[in-house]
Amino acid sequence: MGLLARRPDVRQAERELAAATARIGVATASLYPSVTIGGAISTSAARSGDLGDDYSFNVGPLISWSFPNILAARARIKQAGANAEGALANFEKANLTALQETETALNAYARELDRRAALKRARDEGEKAARLSRIRMEAGADSLLNVLVAERNLAQLEAQLAQSDAQVTSSQIALFKALGGGWEIRTP
Repeated sequence: MGLLARRPDVRQAERELAAATARIGVATASLYPSVTIGGAISTSAARSGDLGDDYSFNVGPLISWSFPNILAARARIKQAGANAEGALANFEKANLTALQETETALNAYARELDRRAALKRARDEGEKAARLSRIRMEAGADSLLNVLVAERNLAQLEAQLAQSDAQVTSSQIALFKALGGGWEIRTP
């Protein structure tokens, strides 16, 4: 699951879930009064040259409490909760999509590896058949046509093996992409 957490879509869904969860706290804060600490500095002077002679300071708590509208605050909390549930659903969907894409890529990669192994065995058998056909032709027991057919079959098997090698590479790329590839190991 650690590799899937690196996928951009999973990371985005995770951040959206964290933001939606934080909005619940912000909405809940509207139920409480706000306390504000304030202060003031003032100076008085008859002339502009006497401006630094007389200072007065006022510091103290200013409690400002706008009577909270409980119904509106609870409605905002419910809305934030619903948004968080939606973000959670999106997060779960992103994880399930990542798992599905990874499973599909792994299956395709495994199938192609099996196909390539079977094609290698078939190509090896085709090489033996072509070599034996040449030996039999040189001994006079077989015709040139049989040699050409065996070599054509060998060439077809080699072409299929080359296509399978390309498909294995494509399957590896799809698997790396599904796992959120492109990452680098960073040392702390």
